[in-house]
Amino acid sequence: MEVLSRPRKPRYRYRVRRLTPLLAAMLAAGVAGVWVGAERPSASVSAAAPGPVAQSQPAVKAAPVRRAKPLQLLTGGSVLAHTFKPALIASAAILVDADTGRVLWGLHAHERRPVASTTKIMTALLALRKLKPNDIVTVAPSVPRVPLVREGLRAGEQVPAWKIFYSMLLYSGNDDALALAIAAGGTKAAFVREMNAEAQLLGLTDTHYVSPSGVIDTDNYSSAWDLAALTRVALRNARFRTIVRTKVEHVSWAPPTYAKIYINNNLMLKEYPGANGVKTGYTHAAGPCLVVSATRHGHTLIAVVLNSSDMYDDATRLLKFGFASE
Repeated sequence: MEVLSRPRKPRYRYRVRRLTPLLAAMLAAGVAGVWVGAERPSASVSAAAPGPVAQSQPAVKAAPVRRAKPLQLLTGGSVLAHTFKPALIASAAILVDADTGRVLWGLHAHERRPVASTTKIMTALLALRKLKPNDIVTVAPSVPRVPLVREGLRAGEQVPAWKIFYSMLLYSGNDDALALAIAAGGTKAAFVREMNAEAQLLGLTDTHYVSPSGVIDTDNYSSAWDLAALTRVALRNARFRTIVRTKVEHVSWAPPTYAKIYINNNLMLKEYPGANGVKTGYTHAAGPCLVVSATRHGHTLIAVVLNSSDMYDDATRLLKFGFASE
C-alpha cells in the first residue's frame, strides 16, 4: 500500500502548479466581468433609459385598449300597431323615422338575409369618404372580369370618381363597385375588411360582407334593420343624397365611348311623391330588394323590403302608413 500511495503527492502538487495560473486567470476574468456588468447597463436598458440604472421598479401594466362602443342608430321603442291587409309580400321589412331612428313597424327585421346590390350603400359610404369627385380612378385588370351586371369599364382606363359613383348607385354596375373598392382600399380584400369593420362600429350585428357589390350571396348578408340603420348614416353625406335622388345622369366619356347615360333603377323616384333614394338590388338568392327614402313636410322616412316580388307596392304601403301616422 505504501508503494502505491507515494507517487500521488508529487502528481497532485504538479497538477496544482499547472492549474494555478489558469485558476488565477479565470478568477480575474470573473471579477472583471462582475465589475463590467455592474458599471455598464445592458443594451436594451440603455436604449430605453440611458445613464445609471436605478433600482428596479414593479412593472407597469399597460392600459387596456378601449374599443369604441357601437353606435345605436335605431331604437325599437313603441312600434306602431298595424296589420297590413293584404299582408306585405316581403320576407322581411322595416319602416324607420330617419330623423330620430325610431322603428315604426317591422317584419322579421333582424332576420339575416342575402341583400344583393343594397350592399353598395356601404361601398358608397366608405368610398365617398376617401375619393373626391375628380379623383382619377385607374381601372384595375380584375374589374372587367367581375360577374353579372357590368357597365363596361375597361382595364387601364382612367375615369373621374364621380362618374363611377353615379353608375354604381343608379345603374348598379358590379364593375363600378369593384373599381371604387380598389381605388379607395388598395385591394378588394382590404376594402371588404373596412366594410366589416365599419359595420361593427355602426352596431350592424346582422351584417357581414364578402364583396363590395353584393354579387356573391354566400356569407354576404344583412337585415332590414341593419340596412335602415346604415341608410340613416349614408343619407348624412350630401354627395350620397345628391346621387341617389338623381333619376337620369348624362356623362361624357373618353373615346371610343364618348358618352354614357345612367338611368336610376329605383322606380320609386317616379312613382312615389317625395321619394329621394336609395338603392335597389336583386339576385336569385336575395330576391328583389329595395331600400327607399322619402321626405314630406321636412320629415324623412326609410323603408326596407327584402325578397318581395312586388317591392314597390310593399314600399309604397309602408311609406303611406308612416306618413299617415304622423
